[in-house]
Amino acid sequence: MSVDSSESVKPLDESAVNQILPHLNRHADVTMQNYLNLPSPHITPPIMNDLRVYIEQQLHTGLYDGVVITHGTDTLEETAYFLDLTLSSSLPVVITGAMRSSNELGADGPVNLISAVRTASDPASHNKGVLVVFNDEIHAARHVTKTHTSNVATFQSPQYGPIGTISKKNIKYHHAPLDREFYSITHADANVPLVKAVAGMNPRWLEFLLEQQIDGLVFEAFGIGNVPPAVVPVLRELVERNIPVVLVSRCFNGQVQDVYDYAGGGKQLKELGIIFSNGLNGQKARLKLLVTLQQTNNTSKLQALFE
Repeated sequence: MSVDSSESVKPLDESAVNQILPHLNRHADVTMQNYLNLPSPHITPPIMNDLRVYIEQQLHTGLYDGVVITHGTDTLEETAYFLDLTLSSSLPVVITGAMRSSNELGADGPVNLISAVRTASDPASHNKGVLVVFNDEIHAARHVTKTHTSNVATFQSPQYGPIGTISKKNIKYHHAPLDREFYSITHADANVPLVKAVAGMNPRWLEFLLEQQIDGLVFEAFGIGNVPPAVVPVLRELVERNIPVVLVSRCFNGQVQDVYDYAGGGKQLKELGIIFSNGLNGQKARLKLLVTLQQTNNTSKLQALFE
């Protein structure tokens, strides 16, 4: 992106990143491929899936030891997690971007891209899933999220922290994800809305979904997994129609549990057959449901996958 004279931020042409290529080639033999040039709010799950297919085709040639993807920050964590779930390669796949436009003072894009290339070319980056590199930190795609609208340190992993750091001399990993998931998929076309709980929520906001052809629902509940009692009948109706409903918390730390035993409490929701997630935020749980629905639509099996 670039800031013009009216202070508007607009996309540059697709070759803009090529200007950094001489700096990247100091660290690796880099091939630049301008696959797509879209602002990140334009990204959709089908586009993410097309990117997955493209990456697999490139890695299948045997010409590359890793991949770096530049991506707008608004949906970067979603693309990263989608690829983490659906790419089977053990080679490093690193996603990075920029919070400041390329012609602003202190633009962070070039240094983030150099750090991403260094990370992708480091042997220690193998078998760690998709990685997000920003502000001299390496994050696991499963845990990272955008936490600030404009700060260059926006990407953080609440509860877990970065898995590695980048210094002038080396790449250092402190820990790595214990579990890796992989799901073979053919498309990313499922219709899975995401709804957030708020105080005094009107059930008519949800009843609209009963009239739609949805494949599943992710519901961001209060705290440890509770919802306004007025919406429980709608959630029950969805479950009875065999539409999987996944529960996450609108808190960014912790996970939902069936603890509270009152109308709308987690215990009641669990008994209804609602699927409890294991600490994913809403946008990532939506992608996981979209992916896992190609494996099964059985609630018990989906619950096992979300645990």
